[in-house]
Amino acid sequence: MRGALLALINSGFACATALACAAGLGCSARSASAPHAVPPPAPPPELETDEYTRYELLDPESSRFRIVYDVTAISPGATLYFNPIRKGSVASDERVTDLMTGDELRFEIVSGDEARRAGVPDAERDTSYIRIHLPRPVPAGGQVRLRIEKTYRDPKSYFSRGGRIVFDRSLSIRRDAVLLPAGYELVSCNEPSQVLSEPDGRLLVSFFHAGGGETPLVIEARRLPR
Repeated sequence: MRGALLALINSGFACATALACAAGLGCSARSASAPHAVPPPAPPPELETDEYTRYELLDPESSRFRIVYDVTAISPGATLYFNPIRKGSVASDERVTDLMTGDELRFEIVSGDEARRAGVPDAERDTSYIRIHLPRPVPAGGQVRLRIEKTYRDPKSYFSRGGRIVFDRSLSIRRDAVLLPAGYELVSCNEPSQVLSEPDGRLLVSFFHAGGGETPLVIEARRLPR
């Protein structure tokens, strides 16, 4: 009789506990399901437009050339922009400027994996990237215009051959220009180009790449007689 009474009491307590849990009242932590962590929002994919690259060929013996890259970041809400350092090139003298204000911007060199996590899904894992902190989030329908400067050393792209200097590089940006060293004249270029004279007398070879993908640009120049 006593055992039956205890069983009845325990059964009643279990029912009351179940009803309290169903009502959200006093359910124990053991029986409550753990809340699911909310993943952070994915960064916006990197989008850009209106790119222009100027290559300034330095001393031919150095195999070095300076790059001035103007680009407009247009991903709404983006606070970062990534610029790759091409494989095979040794980069130095990096600098980034906000073209609206003229202020220099903060940046770091990061891995391809880090660029992927930050919104560049096609970033190559074995490539380094310049991670640029934008001066303000890109507004919807707006833009942030940047100038990225760096110097590459790349003997496979810029070298001497047969008394001439050669700039041989595949380019994917549509608007490009190559500035020859002082005292050199253009001998050949495999792309239809406009040749202009800079105020200091150096020649600027400017062209527009109309097709998709990359174009192999090959420029040859020779030193003028002294």
